[in-house]
Amino acid sequence: MKNLFFVLLITIIGFSASAQTTPKNSSSAKVITKQTVEIACGECQFKMKGKDCDLAVKIDGKPYFVDGKSIDDFGDAHGEHGFCNAVSKAEVTGEIVNNRFKAKEIKLLPTKK
Repeated sequence: MKNLFFVLLITIIGFSASAQTTPKNSSSAKVITKQTVEIACGECQFKMKGKDCDLAVKIDGKPYFVDGKSIDDFGDAHGEHGFCNAVSKAEVTGEIVNNRFKAKEIKLLPTKK
């Protein structure tokens, strides 16, 4: 009888513990597909806290550091029109995961003169 009670107790505890955890499939990722955004240095232009000049995009008014692309992939960041000195526009595809933009594609858009 004690063994049956013990097994039932462990089973109930196991079910209640698993019911409180979030399934891995329901991540807080937000998919972005070909959305036009602002792109620049997060620290220099978007006033984000960081250790160095890092690429960032502003999606729906909120800045995110970019993973998958580097600030140097787009030329000299400290040049006259570089990301540390100017905000540009880009069309991006990727996901926002854990407050970072995981870039699949970034296409710089021509600047309007």
